[in-house]
Amino acid sequence: MILTYCYRIKPSAAQVATMLYTLELLRRHWNYCLGQRLDWLRRTRCQIDRCSIVSEPIGEIPATVNYYTQQSDLKQTKVLFPDYKNIWAESQQVNLQRLNKAWERWLFPDKSGKRGGRPKFKKVGELRSFVYPRVNCPKAGAHLNHGMLKLSKIGKMPVIMHRPIPGGFTLKTCTIVHKADGWYCSISIQDETVPEPMLLEEVKTAVGIDVGLKEFLTTSEGEAVPIQQAYRKTQPHLARQQRKLARKEKGSNRANKQKNKIARIHQRIGRIRENFHYNTAHNLVKKYDLIAVEDLNIKGLARTRLSKSILDAAWGRFITILDAVAVKCGVRVIKVSPHGTSQNCSNCGVKVPKTLSIRLHECHKCGCSMDRDENAARNILDRALNEVGLILSAHRGLGKAQPVKCEALSGRKSVQLSLF
Repeated sequence: MILTYCYRIKPSAAQVATMLYTLELLRRHWNYCLGQRLDWLRRTRCQIDRCSIVSEPIGEIPATVNYYTQQSDLKQTKVLFPDYKNIWAESQQVNLQRLNKAWERWLFPDKSGKRGGRPKFKKVGELRSFVYPRVNCPKAGAHLNHGMLKLSKIGKMPVIMHRPIPGGFTLKTCTIVHKADGWYCSISIQDETVPEPMLLEEVKTAVGIDVGLKEFLTTSEGEAVPIQQAYRKTQPHLARQQRKLARKEKGSNRANKQKNKIARIHQRIGRIRENFHYNTAHNLVKKYDLIAVEDLNIKGLARTRLSKSILDAAWGRFITILDAVAVKCGVRVIKVSPHGTSQNCSNCGVKVPKTLSIRLHECHKCGCSMDRDENAARNILDRALNEVGLILSAHRGLGKAQPVKCEALSGRKSVQLSLF
């Protein structure tokens, strides 16, 4: 299991200047190596007798450019530009590894056939982190001991250890990050033990959750968690600060200070949202052994008129956090298809069409009446239990009774997708 702990560091003014210059040199090296790769790709993308007669680069065909050739050129780079000698060699190699990973993600599709975007040239200030790939070993560039972080080529600086590193873990990497409110170090730690998910025979309580915009989530037991809307509440204040920035001269010191102030506002919004997600995820994991959620297409939902509210709620980020917290605690998280969860009746299964404005589910066949989101949460739970092969005796949980194996569901026709 690999975890990452983020701590704030307190470098001196000289160390801040050194780290900023390090980021700038790594940014320039990134841009040069990316340009080298793109030039090689343009000159070798087709055979010489099949090139376009309208526009093609001319000259000698360059040698193959990849991570290993660019890594071997680091020695020549330090000869031509002596300032690169003041950067830890492994940090420069990791910078090239990041570029190589982005390059391969663009050229080669993954298992699902999707590819990433083309790597971009970075403007001034866009590169915000560099890595020491080894910590607390004889040849490491970073050493963390007793609240002090020693970085090669930079020096010692205090670390605010607001959370102790758990025992049994080995320090793997140290990433120095420049954020709007200061400098941080992200320590990656690893433990050989891997938590195993709870056995199906041991599952006692199960719940289905339906995320929405009226309530952040509603459980199959009828409990609701109110939505926060961190961005919506801060939007008027953010708009005032952005108007102040528009009145300042571009590139001036006052404009840069105002940019940093706006960046801090966005940072605060993200931290409020993340803290809310973690608290909600921990509360669910502590109460239930199996949690059923919808496998939503967030990118598709974000193209609708409700895009700002959907992105402010950050359902995808919450499900990722819930999955990570559940893995550490051995709780099972089951993702099910969202098709028809709001339209079908959780009691009899008949389809009850309704628009988003109708918040009450009323079945014309069995007479079931409940909140729309609670009905969807019960459908989500039923689908998850059928996938893993359990039967829930009542929607309040399994209780003390042992779970019972169930038969696979027969195929159902797909119905329209409901957002909430």
